[in-house]
Amino acid sequence: MYDIKSPKAEEFINHAEVMESLAYADKYKSDVGMIDSILEKARERKGLTHREGSVLLACDIPEKNEEIFALAHQIKLDLYGNRIVLFAPLYLSNYCINGCVYCPYHVSNKHIGRKQLSQEEIKREVIALQDMGHKRLALETGEDPVRCPLSYVLDSIKTIYSIKHKNGAIRRVNVNIAATTVEEYQQLKAAGIGTYILFQETYHRESYEKLHPYGPKHNYKWHTEAMDRAMQGGIDDVGMGVLFGLELYRYEYAGLLMHAEHLEATMGVGPHTISVPRIRRADDVDPDVFDNGISDEIFAKIIACIRIAVPYTGMILSTREYVKTREKVLPLGISQVSGASRTSVGGYTSKDRPSDTTQFDVSDKRTLDEVIKWLIDLGYVPSFCTACYRAGRTGDRFMSLCKSGDIQNCCHPNAMITLKEFLVDYASEETKKVGNALLQKELLNIPQERIRSMTKQYLADIEKGQRDFRF
Repeated sequence: MYDIKSPKAEEFINHAEVMESLAYADKYKSDVGMIDSILEKARERKGLTHREGSVLLACDIPEKNEEIFALAHQIKLDLYGNRIVLFAPLYLSNYCINGCVYCPYHVSNKHIGRKQLSQEEIKREVIALQDMGHKRLALETGEDPVRCPLSYVLDSIKTIYSIKHKNGAIRRVNVNIAATTVEEYQQLKAAGIGTYILFQETYHRESYEKLHPYGPKHNYKWHTEAMDRAMQGGIDDVGMGVLFGLELYRYEYAGLLMHAEHLEATMGVGPHTISVPRIRRADDVDPDVFDNGISDEIFAKIIACIRIAVPYTGMILSTREYVKTREKVLPLGISQVSGASRTSVGGYTSKDRPSDTTQFDVSDKRTLDEVIKWLIDLGYVPSFCTACYRAGRTGDRFMSLCKSGDIQNCCHPNAMITLKEFLVDYASEETKKVGNALLQKELLNIPQERIRSMTKQYLADIEKGQRDFRF
């Protein structure tokens, strides 16, 4: 039985309810009146139910699909402006005891190089990332409680925050590790993490258990209920996602929305972020063997429909996607992208991209400076901001800021300030030129005169050597 407030995975992600929702979507996908009424509700920026969202995703009326894309773009502009936050993944270890068939880290893969970074190696990786200009990291590890216990992750977080190289500093560490206990989530919270990230991979339980044939990740219930435990452990911001291509995309979309609805109903706030990775080629993994791959067109519509259904949730796009695809979907709702990513353990200190320990092939291999210039040329403000996290504006407090519309007087100037730091400390001359021109134009878009004046002064102070201003 479907129960949005149930603590049980099989009830808040109920298979029968998903299937009924997909049937409902099929019934109304060509119904202009129904679709218009859902779009009208969506324009209120209060979100949609999983059934309503599923109707929009299934919609087969071309002119209504154009309305869906246009509305997603407008909601993105209204709530997030033209900011795009940058981050990089940092792989600490690829030892793993799971059997995930879509991941090269699975324990049966005997020809991948296994590696775990020492604290000294982590320092070198972080310095390399700081020298690019990164301020925000997402830690990644395989699941191996013997080789990679939580104590190792906690030591690594402490190491990362301690490194201040030249003008560099990592100001927010997000963590993507295996599902764990409330007590261990409390320890992660105490260590000062930003967002706890855990991808569901697939919400289809039967497929999930086949794709994870052995290891602790095989336990669908333990994995799916992890976000509840994380929030019970005091973590305000959680990030979810599925790996598109493992199961039918409409099933996954409904599951994502049901999970978000469940967190909103039980914890008072939905996910901080939703990621939209697609399966990619990797060592011992051929994406062509999975028959649920999705086209770029469907991928774009999924992103648009997520943005409409959960308007206040950040959306993350990784370097799994090619530049052309990233450019196409950015306006539809994406608020964060990774840049200059290396998905290998120890990859940032290698001159060439290592291939022996990578989790997946990177499609966008540009430098961070190239990514920044690309975003500026497209009219976006690249942001390295971590102010909300450090000021305690997390969870429902961040959502309140977003819903109030005051984000332009807070997040927008913070984005400008962190972009200025990048321009002064790390940018090429060409990127400095276009970046500084953008900043002058964006000053005019700060509504409050007092905030605009302070931002202008902060930008000047950064030129003089001062750092880390924030609103």
